[in-house]
Amino acid sequence: MHHYIILPTFGLEVHVALMLYVAIGLMLFSLLLKNRLQLVPGKLQSVVELTIETFVNLSDEVMGHKGRKFVPFILTFFIFIFAANVLALIPGLMPPTANLNITLGLALIVFVTTHMVGLKEHGLGYIKHFTGPMWYLAPLMIPIEIFGHLARPVSLSMRLFGNMLGHELLIGVLLLLMPYAYPLLAFVTVLGVIVVALQALIFALLAMAYIGGALEEAH
Repeated sequence: MHHYIILPTFGLEVHVALMLYVAIGLMLFSLLLKNRLQLVPGKLQSVVELTIETFVNLSDEVMGHKGRKFVPFILTFFIFIFAANVLALIPGLMPPTANLNITLGLALIVFVTTHMVGLKEHGLGYIKHFTGPMWYLAPLMIPIEIFGHLARPVSLSMRLFGNMLGHELLIGVLLLLMPYAYPLLAFVTVLGVIVVALQALIFALLAMAYIGGALEEAH
């Protein structure tokens, strides 16, 4: 499937070019915000602070007290995915997250980080997470646990990819039906705003849950 966008791609694949646009945009936004931080926050700073506080509270609930140090990592995923998803709402653009290569890459980062955290936290004792509660169940539990962990990046990437691609395809069909589909297009656009935020939040929460599980003691 070929996609065309209103921005130059400089010979890159569309999803790669848009991913770079998002990354550069977020870096510029961060620099701009950093230079405008005030003791009494304005509206934008208040939104940023509220977002950070929300994720700190979520990390305490999902990952426990050890999870706070991973808040910047999780929050980076949320902000990047949210910003990438927002492109779905702009005519002439498409979200990089509607490409499986992007979502799988993000999911693999979470997958590798999860097990690195587990090994760093528990050493070789992390293997107990795969052996089950009783030693004699290990031959049964190890294949099941390995399969379950390998399925995580697949489900994590497919969920985000499927929802964002589905939204793009639906918008494309409705545009072909114009002008008869104006009311339905308006409804789908409003629904798209919800999908944009919800999918970014779901990805972040699942990443929290996976890392939180690696931090826990095996029973």
